[in-house]
Amino acid sequence: MNRRRHIVSLSLLIAVVLSGLVANLVVGNTPALGLDLQGGASVTLQPEGDFDATGLDVAVEIIRARVDSIGVAEPEIILQGSTVVVNLPGVKDQQQALDIIGRTGELLLRPVLQTGILNQNPDTSVPTSETTLPITETTLPESTSDSVEDGAGLVSGGPGAARVISTPTTVAASTTTVAEASTPVSTTETQEADPASGLGDDPNDPTQTVLLLDKQGVAYVVGPAGASGKVFKNDAVADVQSGQWAVVVGLRSGPDGDQLWNRLAAACFNKTAECPTGQLAMVLDGTVISAPTVNEPEFTGGTVQITGSFTPEEARDLAKILEFGAVPVRFGVSQAQTVSATLGSDSLRAALISGLVGILLVALLLFAYYRLMAFFVIAGLSVSVALLWSVISFLSRTNGLALSLSGIAGIIVSIGIAVDSYIVFFERIKDEIRVGKTLKNSALRSFESAWRTIVAADTVSFIAAIVLWYLTVGSVRGFAFFLGISALTDILVTFFFTRSAVLLYARSKGAQGRKILGIQTVKPEAI
Repeated sequence: MNRRRHIVSLSLLIAVVLSGLVANLVVGNTPALGLDLQGGASVTLQPEGDFDATGLDVAVEIIRARVDSIGVAEPEIILQGSTVVVNLPGVKDQQQALDIIGRTGELLLRPVLQTGILNQNPDTSVPTSETTLPITETTLPESTSDSVEDGAGLVSGGPGAARVISTPTTVAASTTTVAEASTPVSTTETQEADPASGLGDDPNDPTQTVLLLDKQGVAYVVGPAGASGKVFKNDAVADVQSGQWAVVVGLRSGPDGDQLWNRLAAACFNKTAECPTGQLAMVLDGTVISAPTVNEPEFTGGTVQITGSFTPEEARDLAKILEFGAVPVRFGVSQAQTVSATLGSDSLRAALISGLVGILLVALLLFAYYRLMAFFVIAGLSVSVALLWSVISFLSRTNGLALSLSGIAGIIVSIGIAVDSYIVFFERIKDEIRVGKTLKNSALRSFESAWRTIVAADTVSFIAAIVLWYLTVGSVRGFAFFLGISALTDILVTFFFTRSAVLLYARSKGAQGRKILGIQTVKPEAI
């Protein structure tokens, strides 16, 4: 009966490990590599202006959420004093990732007073009143399909929505200058304002009327901010609505939420002097991210839907900005560097070679000391490695786990712990054989005694891994995670594989009376 139970236990574990291995190979899952193994980007952010420790902690968590939202496998966001270091392993679009990280200002909602193309030759303008603005007013084709009702209200337009404006607008006491420039401005930085125009010179000052650009070079004169991104809930999502991409975000309730938003919406919908264009610009770090036209005076359903000529990437980026746009600390990028993929591959090769050399030396020692029983160690380690590979590959695909050099170090340390488990077991067997017990009885009694020691050792490793995980950051966390998962794997493989395999061998007729572990065993009939 015991023999059948051991066969079932052994077969079940091997079947599970092989199934997981084959399933990952079929779907193409492989362990994702960290920054030090596959290359990537490392960005150092330095706080600017006044800030406090609480605000810095909140800012770091928002940056972490932003980085997680772009799907980077195991990013490292490390707070070193007041400096934030962001490591992005294997980013597919490095510039996009840097743009997301760099958007660390506060999202501002500012009414649009005028839109057009930046006048690149202001000396040719012909003023018709005392106040001029450095942009050329344009009338663009009217759009009839850039809005979708969401049950509560609607906003139309997406990135570049100023290119589908329904009506031309002007600012009071301003003029229209000569024909627009043939080449739009390519930069997204705000141009220096003319003091005579009444425009402010700080694009991030929410109290000034300023001239801003979007990424397409369209110019906006925007008034003082009526609200910040704090009116939105952290639940913005990009999805296809009625055949086009849209962004849906919830409104917080209260005077600083939906009430503030509805006041702005009413001013834009009615095209008052506060918002004569009907457009509401969403501004981050001095750049107009989107400038949709408000098509409802009041939003009563608690949500806002923004639609327009979005591409999927534009919709997702806008959703991320609305969700994580309000950061209490402003950062500047003090350093940005790229880790070469070649350097990463060299590190991976060196780690694999050193690990294989270490395992080979351990295997040679085991064969010299335990003879044929060392095959059980090699087989058990192979099962452990296959199981670890499957788990890491699955977590890399589903949870963004990445294998770094520190993780490989944790796995190598865990291999040493696993070998210790076999040594404890085998030494117990030798002690039993020396006092005249048969191999069959020695193996059973020895495992029962060694099992407590093995569990205690792996439990200590697991607890140490948990403590390291919660008390440390960066690469030490990777070491702790892989050490902990390897300790759990060792317990599983020791009980279901090593125990069953050795006990089945000890019960076999061919093992009776043979020299095992360097010691001559006695046959059962000799007892």
